[in-house]
Amino acid sequence: MARQVSTRRKLAFTALAWIVALILFFPILWTILTSFKTEQEAIASPPMIIPSWTIENYIEVQIRSDYFRHFFNSVWISVGSTLIALLIAIPSAWAMAFTPTPRTKDVLMWMLSTKMMPAVGVLVPMYLIFRDTGALDTVWGLTIVLTLINLPIVIWMLYTYFREIPVDILEAARMDGAILWKELVYVLVPMAVPGIASTLLLNVILAWNEAFWTINLTASKAAPLTAFISSFSSPQGLFWAKLSAASTLAIAPILVLGWLSQKQLVRGLTFGAVK
Repeated sequence: MARQVSTRRKLAFTALAWIVALILFFPILWTILTSFKTEQEAIASPPMIIPSWTIENYIEVQIRSDYFRHFFNSVWISVGSTLIALLIAIPSAWAMAFTPTPRTKDVLMWMLSTKMMPAVGVLVPMYLIFRDTGALDTVWGLTIVLTLINLPIVIWMLYTYFREIPVDILEAARMDGAILWKELVYVLVPMAVPGIASTLLLNVILAWNEAFWTINLTASKAAPLTAFISSFSSPQGLFWAKLSAASTLAIAPILVLGWLSQKQLVRGLTFGAVK
């Protein structure tokens, strides 16, 4: 029998959850409010909470730098790197989950260990490789880099989801004559849709927010929204209102995506947690 929770405890937990959510969301809210302030209001002391609701910053941001060009670069890079990573990760995770070897755990740990190395440690060789191969400041070059960066996380997540799928179902499909690719496409993938969807969404968010590589390996042609934001930091100083407007334009699409897909994210991230 499930333990009953008192109304007072429910209200306390609800209030605590709202407080934590507001604390986490406050920096984003402050950035949005600052984007509608003038530069004088943005640096006022004490700070002004209610802005004057001017859209001058957004107009000047668009005049100074083409937002939509950076936006579409971000879309191509994040979605492209995610799809390529899934094409590689699904068969890799299937092999490790259903046909493991004594070295499977070591391979998984090795892949995860690659995320522990500071990115700046390989910046110079990566830059030279990109320069010599013509991949510098190209969308396809950044797509490959972000694919390789996030591939360990994608494989680990899919491996965890696939481990929760009963192997008997796959064996039954084989007995019915399903070959390997049909087993993957028609049996495994439909059963792991929540996990694959959450992995896809999380990888899109990680690729969208990647700043180090996108800033250092691009100049203008393939610059995504992270480079778009950094362009508003100048030697003359930080113009907080304009910087906030650029940041708001950059995070708005991913905020909307996260809001619309929150149920899929929660379902996928808890996939297999309760049997």
